[in-house]
Amino acid sequence: MLIALALSATSLVAQTPTPGPHPGADPVAIANRAARAYQQLNAFGAEFKQLIQDSMIGDYESKGHLVQAGTAKLAMRFTDPNGDAVVMDGQRLWVYTPSTTPGQVIRMGIPSGPKFGFSVLAWLLDRPAERYHITYVKSDKAGGRVADVIRLEPLDADLPFDRAVLWLDQVDALPRRLEIRERRGTYRTLTFTEVQPNPKLTPDTFRFDLPSGVRIVDQ
Repeated sequence: MLIALALSATSLVAQTPTPGPHPGADPVAIANRAARAYQQLNAFGAEFKQLIQDSMIGDYESKGHLVQAGTAKLAMRFTDPNGDAVVMDGQRLWVYTPSTTPGQVIRMGIPSGPKFGFSVLAWLLDRPAERYHITYVKSDKAGGRVADVIRLEPLDADLPFDRAVLWLDQVDALPRRLEIRERRGTYRTLTFTEVQPNPKLTPDTFRFDLPSGVRIVDQ
């Protein structure tokens, strides 16, 4: 699957709109356009910053590089905290966080539902019109790009979040920011910069190499 989203830098500058009122925006059409753009990629790559806000533990910030291909392959490799990683290799999910739990890595099966910070993009952009009540919020900037902001409220009350807000680029329709409010009150924000449609993949992209001396904890 491949859509040629490559535009010259000059063309992108020329086409980039400025934020402003967008009273005629159709939020369902915007969501469906983003879903098509995302699903037709072989992979999505970006630098990310993540903010987790929890009333019990406070705020937690992190950043790194993300690559995702479909719903079963993901690599989040952190530069802050350096060395942390979340990797889905197509068969297993590996969660390695030496910054908080040194000496171990959690290994589990590929999640079948949304796991925030993991495959959330693939989940939100899979048939959004069927799964969410969608409303238009505003036109805004995210990651230096002008985006349409839409709010998604799940129709399935069993999902572990009650609201997601997406910033979708007005030129290429790809996500530049997302905010999720989980039902237990935690907020998660991911901001994407240096977005790469169809980045070059190698055999190492979605492979987790077990560090020496680290034990595997199966869940």
